[in-house]
Amino acid sequence: MREISLDRLRTLVAIADQGSFAEAARALNLAPPTVSLHIADLEERVGASLLSRNRGGVQPSPIGETLIARARRLLADAELALDDVRRQVQGLAGRVRLGASTGVIAQLLPQALETLSQHHAGIDLQVVVLTSQQTLQKLADGSLDVGVIALPQAPIKGLQIKPWRRDPVMAFVPARWQCPDLITPSWLAAQPLILNDNSTRLSRQVGEWFASEGPLPTPRIQLNYNDAIKSLVAAGYGATLLPHEASTPLPESRIAMRALQPPLFRALGIAHRAEGVERSTAHVLDVLWGLEAL
Repeated sequence: MREISLDRLRTLVAIADQGSFAEAARALNLAPPTVSLHIADLEERVGASLLSRNRGGVQPSPIGETLIARARRLLADAELALDDVRRQVQGLAGRVRLGASTGVIAQLLPQALETLSQHHAGIDLQVVVLTSQQTLQKLADGSLDVGVIALPQAPIKGLQIKPWRRDPVMAFVPARWQCPDLITPSWLAAQPLILNDNSTRLSRQVGEWFASEGPLPTPRIQLNYNDAIKSLVAAGYGATLLPHEASTPLPESRIAMRALQPPLFRALGIAHRAEGVERSTAHVLDVLWGLEAL
């Protein structure tokens, strides 16, 4: 059987509801001959009569009743699909895919998620743990919508990358250690260390910071989960270097936080496709930009 258009099904349902071809034509704002052609086309495709005409009006045949019941569900599903799309176009709903590091997800995104749920509850923000390079690659191939990445980054055609935040990197050391107020590379290099692995830009920045006074020390362990690193610091296993966002709480009492000399900063940027940004994605971007100064 050839495909049946929704317009034909809508006409059949209207006749069943109105009880006549003429009333259905008025309800659908169609010419009466068009209504007749729609039904003739349906009956030809089905291969059976769908309606019976008598003095009391028009009644569905048994086959017509089956098709009308299915048609009502199809038309309702089609209207629901269109409504979902309209809501997404208007930015009232939709799915936004965001890539970021574990540190950003743990420290910064909860604030964004809370704001988003308050003002744009219909937007489903799906978060993926990725490195900056993985995030940029997925943005370029269209499998992500927004990325929070470490800066600097080389320009990428089709993507817009803008600076977002610049947070200080601090030394986190066990509170029971005797340590200076300002932590230097030479002092920290002599301590047991817990550092990010070399797949991250922070690791490269830390290596350059140590190189200002000597060789890069060998850490006791390398991890990319900041909360796990802080737990090890609290247990006295070693010291670490991590960004500290002004909006996040101070570390627990078993951890002392110290500034670095020379200072070190972690710069973050927001990346997204330069064109074709949907409204739901624009709302997520607005929420993230609102965290810029926090």
